[in-house]
Amino acid sequence: MLHTIRTFIARYIMITVGIIFVSIGLEVFLIPNHIIDGGITGISIMLSYLTNIPLNIIVVILNIPFMFVSSKQMGKRFAIGYLYAMAALSAGLILAKNLESITQDTLLATLFGGVLLGIGVGLVIRYGACMDGTEMAAILISKKTNTSVGQFVLICNLFIFTVAIFIFGFDRAMYSLVAYFVASKLIDTVVEGSNQVKAALIVTEQQQAVSQAILKNLGRTVTKMEGEGMFSGKKAVLYVVLTRVEVTELRTVIEQVDIETNSPSFVTILDVSEVMGNNLMKYGKQQNKGLPRIL
Repeated sequence: MLHTIRTFIARYIMITVGIIFVSIGLEVFLIPNHIIDGGITGISIMLSYLTNIPLNIIVVILNIPFMFVSSKQMGKRFAIGYLYAMAALSAGLILAKNLESITQDTLLATLFGGVLLGIGVGLVIRYGACMDGTEMAAILISKKTNTSVGQFVLICNLFIFTVAIFIFGFDRAMYSLVAYFVASKLIDTVVEGSNQVKAALIVTEQQQAVSQAILKNLGRTVTKMEGEGMFSGKKAVLYVVLTRVEVTELRTVIEQVDIETNSPSFVTILDVSEVMGNNLMKYGKQQNKGLPRIL
């Protein structure tokens, strides 16, 4: 119980730290120099500029539909994290707006803003939350079309940066593209892996409990294999493919089973370069919808 409380507190502390980085990156470096981010945040920045409506209000309004979607796609725990991240971002943007811009050098603002944004978003994702609905929309669309998540996000952001040309000018749109590139690389580094799709190998003596917990909380089916340690003897090896944002939830699920059964599991998270076929089914609330194409 104490371990669970500590994990919960630590998780939300790190999400808050990530939001602080994002807020400073946006309000201190990017926005004063008319540089935008991609996704919902980029759209919000442009709408705020055109309408004079505060950015924190627009960001929350545009993300509301995705909060409801996330509760069905990722579960209530992820949706709560999403809701907290958006509330914290709204407050963070209000507070950071009172800070003065540190530099008027556009290139420095682009690089440092991108770095802070990447670290912040990376921390938010790593600790099981979300602050932009673009990826959530991409997952939904990828299940119904042949467009992958990566392709959809790229198309959306190219459209956003194209629109930025007409609002802020061609040079600011190019700086925005640089900031987005820097941020995306930092996100990958912080989250520990550049691939959207991950695989987990789980060595455990509680294969039934672990498999059921993964199915219940993530909606992912598990492949069971037989393994044998040189000293520990025969154990089950479970294999599951999942998305990047589900890795944190997987860790939490396995930790809970380990505590309840007093039988620690050995887990290895692997990068997946390609997923072929549509037989990787996601059950529960997403029964028969399949694993989204992400490559």
